[in-house]
Amino acid sequence: MATKNKYIPLIIGVAIAAGVVIGGKLNFSDTSDNLFTTNSKKNKLNRLIDYIDYEYVEEVNTDSIVDVTVNGILHNLDPHSTYIPKEDLERVTENMKGDFVGIGINFYPYKDSIAVVKPTKNGPSERAGIISGDRILLANSDTLYGANISSETIGEKLKGDRNTSVKLTVYRKGEDELLEFNVKRKNIPIKSVTATYMLTDNLGYIKMNRFAESTYREFKIALDELKDLGATKLALDLRDNPGGFLGIAEQIADEFLEDGKLILFTKDKRGKEEHIYATRNGDFEDGELYILINENSASASEVIAGALQDNDKGIIVGRRSYGKGLVQREMALGDGSAVRLTVSRYFTPTGRSIQKPYTNGDSESYYNDYYKRLRTGELADEESIVVDDSLKFTTPKGKVVYGGGGIIPDVFVPVDNLFDNETINYLRRRGYFGYFVFEELDKDRTLYQDISKYDFINNFEVSDAIAIRFQEYVNQRERTSISFAVYDAEIKRIIKATLALQLYDDNAFEEIINKDDVMVQEVIILSSEYPNYKQD
Repeated sequence: MATKNKYIPLIIGVAIAAGVVIGGKLNFSDTSDNLFTTNSKKNKLNRLIDYIDYEYVEEVNTDSIVDVTVNGILHNLDPHSTYIPKEDLERVTENMKGDFVGIGINFYPYKDSIAVVKPTKNGPSERAGIISGDRILLANSDTLYGANISSETIGEKLKGDRNTSVKLTVYRKGEDELLEFNVKRKNIPIKSVTATYMLTDNLGYIKMNRFAESTYREFKIALDELKDLGATKLALDLRDNPGGFLGIAEQIADEFLEDGKLILFTKDKRGKEEHIYATRNGDFEDGELYILINENSASASEVIAGALQDNDKGIIVGRRSYGKGLVQREMALGDGSAVRLTVSRYFTPTGRSIQKPYTNGDSESYYNDYYKRLRTGELADEESIVVDDSLKFTTPKGKVVYGGGGIIPDVFVPVDNLFDNETINYLRRRGYFGYFVFEELDKDRTLYQDISKYDFINNFEVSDAIAIRFQEYVNQRERTSISFAVYDAEIKRIIKATLALQLYDDNAFEEIINKDDVMVQEVIILSSEYPNYKQD
């Protein structure tokens, strides 16, 4: 213990020095590449680290000291300024880019092998002949089976440069010999728009899970598809969408707003403002519009909801959104790592900031705001939403809106006690539904091969026997004996939706889930109540 304690002054000294350097050089008139120019403060910090590297009596990992220092500094700025270590940057970048180079499979480390849950539609594995249920044993003669194989190792073996090939050796149930496939790696999309279908004859539905580089393209394709099917009304589902690129949200909002309408404006610490206006490019300016939000809709999701609400466009349906009104910019640190630093705030067209309050350095209470809303009853009762009259704003048509913490919907929908049950959510987070369904299908996939997606969605029913097997499956892994009888309907609904996901696609999953979704049903009711709805 004494040996550890003697390093504390050393670490604190480096942290203070780094804080002085970084704090003194944040001049955003420069690019991130030119941010840290040579000066005496930087030289002092570099010299100290060199002394520790070359002269200190014992070996010290100065890289880890710097990482701790950067995290400590950002932690005390705001909840959304973050450090991305170099080992995580590629994964984070891929997710926001909207694709990655790979072979195109969704896999499950099942027992001691890699089981293919589903190949990406039209992806390189599917084109090569890989099917659901295949076990990948070798990749270019490298072993991919065994009790200690990790997901990281699997990813390293299967990923590679675009247009390079990997030879896969596969076991397929029912085949006497192992199969071999040459799969050429390609760009594999990470979908942002996970569902597109018609809720009624004229009401289309789009589900969007984030705002990546590819999201606007996906959205335009989905919107055009719905319009071709006769959609004159649209439900845009942004529930649980944490946000992403601000510019993508601006493009999507532009599809709904007339030329010249203000979408948002940003303001930095010097008071410099940048205003973003809608253009003439909108393809759904005359359509009837519903935006679905909840307590996990954040950032770019709130940009769209706020822009539409403040321009008296559409109807916002759901519960108060997350409340993130800070804008980050990613900046490289020169060693493969990066920071996403808050550089400005954004404001909705009426001038309101929807950033919820935070205390520097106290991220725990900030991120536990959901439980506060649960305790106060806000998620179940609109009257429990606390508003600040000093942050009251008025839209052009006279509607009162509030700043200070999220977007308050025009039509409130309380939590669905069944769907939002903590037990159900726990089972979903643990992945039990997906794993169980894979193993059910793996017993005999031919049972489902003649069922069309339409027939499955409308006619298939999960039996009591399957539900009981799921209960036994969970209890065996949790080492408990819980009965799920009280959740029977919901358990069966999610099992059916997960079956549809693995048999067909994301659309089938959402269609089944949404059949009993209270917020979606509320939108259907609203759209039928306003048959001659016209926005101006």
